[in-house]
Amino acid sequence: MLPVGLLRALLPAPVAVAEAFGDDPDEPVFAGEEDLVATATVGRRREFVTARRCAREALATLGFAPVAIRTGPRREPLWPAGVVGAITHCEGYRAAAVARADAIHGLGIDAEPHKTLPPGVRDMVVAEGDDELLGELAARRPEVHWDRVLFSAKESIYKAWFPLTGRWLGFEEASLSIDPDAGTFGAHLHVESELEIHGRFAIKDGLIATVVITSR
Repeated sequence: MLPVGLLRALLPAPVAVAEAFGDDPDEPVFAGEEDLVATATVGRRREFVTARRCAREALATLGFAPVAIRTGPRREPLWPAGVVGAITHCEGYRAAAVARADAIHGLGIDAEPHKTLPPGVRDMVVAEGDDELLGELAARRPEVHWDRVLFSAKESIYKAWFPLTGRWLGFEEASLSIDPDAGTFGAHLHVESELEIHGRFAIKDGLIATVVITSR
C-alpha cells in the first residue's frame, strides 16, 4: 500500500493533495456527477466516487466549497476557475492534487501498480530513445519495472499537457530521460511546444507514483 504522504512528498508546497486507499461501497455519487457514471460498472463507479471525493478534499484545502467536477472532451476533470489539478486511481489507491493556477503552471499525477506492462503495451509506450533508456535502467536497477515507470511518467505528462494546450499528446511524442538515483525525469517533446516538463517518481510497497510540474 502506498503510504499516506508519498505523493505529498513528491509535490511542492502550493499543491494540495488528498489520498484514499479504499472505497466506501455505500458512498453516493456527488450531485451533478451522476450522468458521468450512469453506465459504469460497480468497480468503476466506486473508484470514480472516491477519486472525486479526494479532489473535493484537496480543493477544500485551498478554500473551495464542494462542487461537481465535470469532465472535458478527453474526460479530463474540469476544475473551478483559477485551479489546475489532476486525478489518478489504480487498484487500492485513489488520489487528487490541485493548486492555484497563479502558483503552479501545470500539474499532472499518476499512480500505477509496480508490475511489468501487459503484453503489447510496452511497444505502444516507447518513443525514440526510450528503448535504449529502459535497457540502461534495467541494467542498473533490474528490480524495478521501468516500463511501467515510463508509462506512468507519460500519463502524468499528458495530464499536465492537455489542459494547457488542448492538444493530444501521444506516447510516441515524448521521449524521456530518467535519473534512477534522484527519482526525477524530464521529457523531450517531438511536437512544437514552449513547455518545459520535469517530473519526480517514487516506488514503494507495490505502487509507482509520478508527478509533473510544467513551466513556460
